[in-house]
Amino acid sequence: MRTKLHLAALLFGSLFLLAGANPRTTQKIDKDQLPPEFVPTGKQMFTEYCAACHGADAKGNGPARASLKVPAANLTTLAKRHGGTFPYDYVTKVLQFGPGFATHGSSDMPTWGPIFRYMDNYNNAAVQKRIKNLCDYLNSLQEK
Repeated sequence: MRTKLHLAALLFGSLFLLAGANPRTTQKIDKDQLPPEFVPTGKQMFTEYCAACHGADAKGNGPARASLKVPAANLTTLAKRHGGTFPYDYVTKVLQFGPGFATHGSSDMPTWGPIFRYMDNYNNAAVQKRIKNLCDYLNSLQEK
């Protein structure tokens, strides 16, 4: 009788431990992988994603300019073209939703919102931080 109780307790304990183990939470962590909350600086993202068309100096003279239907905008004059104030809302909308038809020129410019969402595994806070970092960097480049 005592052996049956020990066996039952052992079986019950094993099932209890197995039920608590969730294989999805025991993923191996790659030490070379960046933490999920990592968001590059605006300058890093501009260099990687924007400079090919807008140029390293953001004046619209990037190496891919010749292949564009409409020349890339000079991003250093955004504030000047918007009454002397950097247009955070406008730039945020262009980055999130694309340039639209008449507001930015052509459809050569990617819509970064969905791209960032995919890159950041649909982490909305990280996407918003990326867009803010890009806007802050572009604001820092404005002609005085």
